[in-house]
Amino acid sequence: MAGYKGGMGGNMQNLMKQAQKMQEELQKTEALLDDWEIVGTSGGEAVVVYMNAKKKIDGIEIDPKIVDPEDVEMLEDLIVAAINDGYKKADEVYKEKMAPYGAMGGMGGLL
Repeated sequence: MAGYKGGMGGNMQNLMKQAQKMQEELQKTEALLDDWEIVGTSGGEAVVVYMNAKKKIDGIEIDPKIVDPEDVEMLEDLIVAAINDGYKKADEVYKEKMAPYGAMGGMGGLL
């Protein structure tokens, strides 16, 4: 192979630098998702659920006016609906923020 000077070394270094930079950006984005506040609601905000974009629930507020000891099932349904609303919003934020990383987000820190 006349003229071949083993140029792969430089390309490999550039590739590793790009991968490291992307990994650092991914970690920053994941930290952002940890701090991102998502608010899920139901029953006209009678039940409010607070979570981050990774679906970690931080708190729940329930309007005392809707608490009826004779209808606990309704309250349970409202809580589930508020959580599901929050999960839907969290999914949207997560997909938007993680889109630039493609499959890297699921690589378990291999890079």
